[in-house]
Amino acid sequence: MSSLLAHNHLEETCVICESLKPKGIHLYTSFICTDCENDLIHTDTNDPRYKYFLKQLKKITTPEIFS
Repeated sequence: MSSLLAHNHLEETCVICESLKPKGIHLYTSFICTDCENDLIHTDTNDPRYKYFLKQLKKITTPEIFS
């Protein structure tokens, strides 16, 4: 039973590509898949895709801390 649960990893929606992906990182309350993370890191600032990445990353907001 435990091996079955290990293979049923939940996928999350990437804030950049908006696809369901099983692996990635969390930035505040948002998820960035491994593919987009690698693309983002290796994209030059003069590449047209860079502006798209910035637009998508602007969706990420800093979570409020309630005290």
